[in-house]
Amino acid sequence: MKIAIAGYGLEGEASYQYWNTPENDLTIVDAKQVPDRPLPEGVKTILGQDAFGHLDGFDMVIRTAGLPPQNIKTDGQIWSSTNEFFARCPAPIVGVTGTKGKGTTASLTASILKAAGKTVHLVGNIGVAPLGELSKIASTDVVVFELSSFQLWDLEKSPHVSVILMIEPDHLNVHKDFEEYIEAKANIRRYQTLDDACIYHPTNEYSRQAAMVIPHGSYERSAWESMAGRYAIPDDDQVYAKENTFFVHDKAICSTDVLRLPGAHNIENACAAISAALHFTDDYQLIERGLAEFEGLPHRLELVREMDGVKYYNDSFSSAPGATVAAINSFKSPEILILGGIDKGTDFGNLASVLKERTNIKQLIVIGEIRHKLADFMHSRGVTHPMDVSDVRTMKEIVDKARSYATAGDLVILSPACASFDMFKNFYDRGDQFRSIVQAL
Repeated sequence: MKIAIAGYGLEGEASYQYWNTPENDLTIVDAKQVPDRPLPEGVKTILGQDAFGHLDGFDMVIRTAGLPPQNIKTDGQIWSSTNEFFARCPAPIVGVTGTKGKGTTASLTASILKAAGKTVHLVGNIGVAPLGELSKIASTDVVVFELSSFQLWDLEKSPHVSVILMIEPDHLNVHKDFEEYIEAKANIRRYQTLDDACIYHPTNEYSRQAAMVIPHGSYERSAWESMAGRYAIPDDDQVYAKENTFFVHDKAICSTDVLRLPGAHNIENACAAISAALHFTDDYQLIERGLAEFEGLPHRLELVREMDGVKYYNDSFSSAPGATVAAINSFKSPEILILGGIDKGTDFGNLASVLKERTNIKQLIVIGEIRHKLADFMHSRGVTHPMDVSDVRTMKEIVDKARSYATAGDLVILSPACASFDMFKNFYDRGDQFRSIVQAL
């Protein structure tokens, strides 16, 4: 089979290794003249800005997640590593999507299932290429798959348990509009059967919209809707929190204090994770152990260091305003908040409203390509907290500024609400630099 590997990063490299068999003729295609991963020796390539527009003659084009399907011009089949994994995976899959919290929720779910004695494979947007794990998976295992809108864009099979967290506008520099973004998210649910289950956010209208998407099957509407339930409230028989305790069916599971993650939003994430895990274990002691053993993910409200009475938090993963709102609301101490980056066409209205109401915001440091636009928007919405909008060029300058404003009892939080590509390689690089510089103070 003549196959084009379209996009050669981490996922493209895994796709190349998976399809690199004697019966396949592979070509690596990338818009960059020098792709993100080293090219295999002797491989055929099509490289350059217009590479994806001239792929006629291939039997199959394997799309990397961030490449919009409509940008590929071919007379062959457009496929993805996500579709291939779902088609071939022998084990049940728990899929987790949403705009924020999906990495933490997926990891919490995996931690609970591991504590319950399951062999668990955590893959997807979390940073593990799924096809690299496929050969290791047995039918008795469980897969937890963190799914971005890009991975869901053209998905043709939904997971056995779908978890839909809060959805808000994001990636509008890639998706043509918010409606397309929601439609992509809804594919986590669209192809489920009546034997599957969907867990969705208790108050977010867009999460509900994705959960109630018209099914890909001839199911009665009432039967289809009965498969879905909201987490974090007692109404729909999923897990909720009350009086510092997790409950399900009015039965206490364990104290919320075992959770080692700050913020009310992580209590909600834990409710979603436990709800998903209950499809595979009903041992409350093991659920408690799984929650307690999870220490959190790098770049998600990660406490880097306390120095001179000031705590420094790396929340670089928060590249959407809703995630930054959750970070802000996680604490009551005075906060020095580092915001900004590249403009993704995001709506900052709710973030502005929260900042306006919060009296514990001591200083805003607004950085990156968007800094002047973002500062002007905040001022127009009545945000009166002090703003430093100077033209910093390095993370060292950013940290030095934050340190100059901080006194004992304050929190310095890198939670940018924006993508990182103007100043940094990605959010990992942004967070790693922040961590390294703070640790060296």
